[in-house]
Amino acid sequence: MPTLFFLTIIVFLMMHLAPGDPIQILLGLTSVVSEDTIISLRKEWGLDKPFYLQYFYWLKNLLKGNLGKSIQMRKPVAAILGERIINTLKLCAAAYVVGLCIAFPAGIISAVKPYSIIDNFTTTLALIGVSVPTFWLGLVLIILFSVKLRLLPMAGMGGIQHYILPSVTLGTGLAAGLTRMIRSSLLEVLSQDFITVSRAKGLPERKIILKHALKPGFIPVLTMLGFWLASALSGAVLTETVFAWPGMGRLLVDSLLARDYPVTQACVLVGGAGVTFVNLLVDLSYGIIDPRIRYD
Repeated sequence: MPTLFFLTIIVFLMMHLAPGDPIQILLGLTSVVSEDTIISLRKEWGLDKPFYLQYFYWLKNLLKGNLGKSIQMRKPVAAILGERIINTLKLCAAAYVVGLCIAFPAGIISAVKPYSIIDNFTTTLALIGVSVPTFWLGLVLIILFSVKLRLLPMAGMGGIQHYILPSVTLGTGLAAGLTRMIRSSLLEVLSQDFITVSRAKGLPERKIILKHALKPGFIPVLTMLGFWLASALSGAVLTETVFAWPGMGRLLVDSLLARDYPVTQACVLVGGAGVTFVNLLVDLSYGIIDPRIRYD
């Protein structure tokens, strides 16, 4: 709760200190409007009040579950945000599947056969995947599969084919980092004494990896999974912008450009709450994976 409270202060300060007047943007920079109209609109949206009073009223409404009303769209922020969050969650789920399907086999094989040709190839690809910017990869995939080959749609949200390019773009970053994490974590576990004892007992290597080594090596991997999910929940801004995906990240960009205070503040606040909640779940899950942590 203290984290979320300080987040409200930071969000409110950053939005109101940023240059740009939401009323002027709403009316249009070239519009000739009387001063009385501007004063009336500022009063309607509460922008005529002192800065601290605006924050107080916003926080008061927030505690009641009222996120306010969009200045640009003239709709309740909760209704706008609810639909966009669902779209972001769908994209994140698809990207999660892509990332996990690539990272776990690649990471486990690299750890089982360290410094082999397969390991060198996998780690090189993982290093490239971590280094490549998300927006650049998205643009390359659009040029290749949408413009040149005309196999997949380049933007928008629709059927399964619309999920392929953005989910691969978003999931590649997760797969690259997760592959390296799984490899290093498993290598550390495989060098410990209980693994040596398991091998001395004659247990199959597959059983040693999947049953005995993977679980204790999963804690740092779980931390990264939680961090990535929290970041994605706060809005896959670049991916959603490149692919015109109607999610929370794109909504945040549009509201920032329009200086739509209620929408921007709600997006950042919901994203921050998601990060806090996911981090809490990750901390609690440590004790489930490793009971020694719970006892400590």
